[in-house]
Parts: sequence; C-alpha cells; structure tokens
Amino acid sequence: MNLTLHVWRQANTSDDGQFVTYRAENINEHMSFLEMLDTVNEKLITEGGDPIAFEHDCREGICGSCGFMINGEPHGPLPGTTVCQLHMRVFHDGDEVWIEPWRATAFPVIKDLVTDRSALDRIVQAGGYISVRTGSAQDANLVPVPKENADLAMDAAECIGCGACVAACPNASAMLFTSAKVAHLGLLPQGQPERDIRVVEMVHTQDEEHFGHCTNHGACERACPKLISTDYIALLNRHLRQAKFRRAGDLI
Repeated sequence: MNLTLHVWRQANTSDDGQFVTYRAENINEHMSFLEMLDTVNEKLITEGGDPIAFEHDCREGICGSCGFMINGEPHGPLPGTTVCQLHMRVFHDGDEVWIEPWRATAFPVIKDLVTDRSALDRIVQAGGYISVRTGSAQDANLVPVPKENADLAMDAAECIGCGACVAACPNASAMLFTSAKVAHLGLLPQGQPERDIRVVEMVHTQDEEHFGHCTNHGACERACPKLISTDYIALLNRHLRQAKFRRAGDLI
C-alpha cells in the first residue's frame, strides 16, 4: 500500500507551521497507524531529515498519550479507537491522508503533532482525588456501593485524558473530560466528603485554562475513544448547581 501523507510540521510553539507532503510506501495493511509513521520516520532519518514528532506510550489504547487529527477526525475514522489501535487496513492504496495536531487554545503545539495537554492535569490536580480518611477496608461480604452507581463510576473512570473531546468540540470545551473525572469519584461513598469542593474547583480550573463552554454539540461523545456519554456532563451540571446552592446557604 502506498499513501500520500500531508503532515503538519511545526518546529515549536511560536512557529507558524505548515503542511508538508510525504510518501508512505510499501505499507503493510496490518501495521498500526503509529507503526506506519515509524516507517516514514525511519526513511526521514536515513535521508538526514527531521522525523515527525508524535506522542505515544502503551500503544494499547489505555494511556491517552497518542492522539491527533486524521482527515479531520480525532483518532481517525473508527469509533471507539485510539490512533495506536487504528490499523492501516481501513485505508486504501493511493489514499491521501491529512494529519494534524489537536487544535485548541488550551493545547498549544509543542512540535509537529505533539501538544501540551497539561491543562487537563491541572484540572485533575484541582480536585480529582480523595484526601479525607475513608476508614478501614470493608468486609469482603459487603457491597457498599449500589451496582448502578458502581457501573456509572467505572464507565466514567475509563477516560484516558487523551483530549479528543476537546479537539472535536467546536468550542474546544473540556466538559466531557471534567465531568468524567468528577463523576467517577462523586458517585462513590469515598468521594462524598469532598464532592462539593471537587466539582466547584475542577470546573473553575477548567474555565481558567481557557477551554470553551459546552453547548451540547455532542461531537465530544462521538470522538471519545472510550465512548464516554455526554450524560456525565448533565450530571456534572446538576452536581455543580447543588454545590453552589449549598455553599450559598452556608454563607447566609
């Protein structure tokens, strides 16, 4: 399989950047997309060129490191799939493929396809943890968490923080990410003591990091490689209103 790649090349954050065209030749359909880029980079290095910079780690779809736009779609054309899980068999010989980084004010480009997503880390640092004493371990025969809450919390905890939701959103909102991080703790008994301060501080930090506002466009859910539902955004808004109401009551 031979492909024409149009790759965004940008030396650093202050550089304007531009698309550069490369040929990817003799690509095996069983390669992952990142393995295909590895092949292109090997040729670039052999020829004395600068390899294309992109992030990766586990290559198993669980770490959230990889992520960029492929033909205008976060992580590529397959739903529920990260870039590292995307295989070349979904493309055809002679295809032209456009590859560019996440586009958001909160995600400045470091180099080529690598963006600074530390804003997501700061949202988690603002409240995505449990710091209060939660007591001794429960008896093995007890089920302290209702199954419905446990299932919802586990689904929210699947978020890998890749940033695809931000890249897909026309407003560059991080609400799907923030709502998942709030929900997976706020739905559990251990998360209740800090529930109010958690949601208030994490949403406040999200706004400070220059993410856009959510307008229920739904693109985030479609782009999420873990298929996290926008229902969590509605849950976050409910928890946020409750927290602000209780906080206002405490001030009276």
